[in-house]
Amino acid sequence: MTEPRPLAGPEGTDEAAASATETSEVVESAGHFRIYLGAAAGVGKTFAMLNEGRRRRSRGADVVIGFVESHGRRLTEEQADGFEAVPRRAVEYRGSLFEEMDLDAVLARKPRLALIDELAHTNVPGSGRHEKRWQDVLEVLDAGIDVITTVNIQHLESIADAVEQMTGAQVRERVPDWVVRRADQIELVDSSPEQLRRRMLHGNIYPPKKVPQALTHFFRTDNLIALRELALRFLADETEEELLEHLRGHQTRAVWETTERIVVAVSAAPGTDVLLRRAARIAARAKGQLDVVHVIAGDAEVQGDRQTIDRLRELTSDLGGRWHEIQHDEPAHAVIGFARDNQVTQIVIGSSQRSRWQQLTGGGSIVRRIIREAGATGIDVHVIARREQTQSKR
Repeated sequence: MTEPRPLAGPEGTDEAAASATETSEVVESAGHFRIYLGAAAGVGKTFAMLNEGRRRRSRGADVVIGFVESHGRRLTEEQADGFEAVPRRAVEYRGSLFEEMDLDAVLARKPRLALIDELAHTNVPGSGRHEKRWQDVLEVLDAGIDVITTVNIQHLESIADAVEQMTGAQVRERVPDWVVRRADQIELVDSSPEQLRRRMLHGNIYPPKKVPQALTHFFRTDNLIALRELALRFLADETEEELLEHLRGHQTRAVWETTERIVVAVSAAPGTDVLLRRAARIAARAKGQLDVVHVIAGDAEVQGDRQTIDRLRELTSDLGGRWHEIQHDEPAHAVIGFARDNQVTQIVIGSSQRSRWQQLTGGGSIVRRIIREAGATGIDVHVIARREQTQSKR
């Protein structure tokens, strides 16, 4: 890590040195974050996490289980034997008793490494101060404790809706992309579709009564192939980014193509959350920055629209994008103007419908006007079919 230079002059030197020390301490206090990523349940993420914890412990590290869910899998239970486990917190909810990770107990124990399973898990109401386990994990990391965790590819916010369309199964638990991308290491735990289906048949993933439905629905071979491809693509994106950072650090005179910039135009129209996630995937694959533009035309926005837009702005943050609101009576001109001013190379818009934008502006389809004006300036346009879907499920 390069330390900041002291301020010039005798009066500024001590202040700058103190500031540099504080900055270094803040950075170094954060725990190391590792994620085992899988295409689906049963690939062996928890087993791999426990195996790594066992390896670290054999080298003298202080390792505890913050929370591990074995789902009754014998090999996972055997791998967890011998670890110190922080006692769980028992919570009664709607007449049933549940067990959750005790965040405060993990923080008080302060190990070198905490093994915390299922990053996308939603905590039982009343079990702690956070709704999601990924929020618990971030607090553990901020306390200077290393964390190893697990997650399946379908739980990433930008990918979840595509998985729903593909499998027909609702993805209720989601993790913001920026949380996963914060990890110092992401390791794919891979398994072929054939091997996964065999494990399912042998009762090594789900209880026997759930196996027939799983094999004919979510665990169909075509679904597993697609999920594996999504996981491989995500991991390849992360690896390429690390390579580029390395090259930038060692070849400072090299010129790198960094001009790919994507903007998506959003409104309160149904299906815009799907459009936004699709744009985020386009930006990730293009290694580009995602900017989200919402144009307010006059005083036309009603309270219901505002609530929808607020949810879209929160989703933008989860997807790692930047939110912009522009007051303009001509939405098409506003989007193109933003694109020109910010050297945008690609615009993502939803397919033409009789939306509120069109009612306000008149004079033809906004989609056609954006395509026409973008073409004149050399900006590519992606027109995405709208699919009506509920707003972000988190």
